[in-house]
Amino acid sequence: MISGKLYNPYMISDNPWAEIRAACKKFNESDFWSDRSALDELKGHFAEAGEDMVLTPPFYCDHGDKIYFGKHFYANTGLTILDENAVIFGDDVFLGPHVSIYTAGHPLSVEVRNLELEYARAVKIGDSVWIGGNVAINPGVTIGDDVVIGSGSVVTKDIPNHVIAAGVPCKVIREITEDDIIFWRKELEGYQNDVASRQNGLIENA
Repeated sequence: MISGKLYNPYMISDNPWAEIRAACKKFNESDFWSDRSALDELKGHFAEAGEDMVLTPPFYCDHGDKIYFGKHFYANTGLTILDENAVIFGDDVFLGPHVSIYTAGHPLSVEVRNLELEYARAVKIGDSVWIGGNVAINPGVTIGDDVVIGSGSVVTKDIPNHVIAAGVPCKVIREITEDDIIFWRKELEGYQNDVASRQNGLIENA
């Protein structure tokens, strides 16, 4: 599977589907917000997972041991990962609800496809990436650093660093500019001032 060559998914000797599906089921039925034990158990099936990761149920994957989560990872509800090949997340990756990541693909030839053969290509997602809800990411895609993918996009080709991309198929809309950075720094400053004002008010009224 890792080689990207054709394989039969029903003839894999080291297939952990039963174990990972049981772990996913336990996690999805858990009271996640008050008890993280099921998530901790699920994390044991992943290749890498940070201590501060947030994974909101329900969640589904095929294997788990081919998924590499970076630091400060957040996924909203409904994340699906078909990890027949590696899925690698950088640090500070945020996913909206119902994101789907596919490494498995099927031959265009109906003759070959009907033999239940498929191939798998790795997916890589860089640092500081925000992926909107209902995005599908296809086999072999690499998404660069500091990228925003718009909701509902279907990502079929690589996306470079520092851009906003969206659509079906997903295409670069524009670069993330210094004006964007300045605007959001001002918004952050306003937020911090509001928080400080509220805290000062609480102290004065104490």
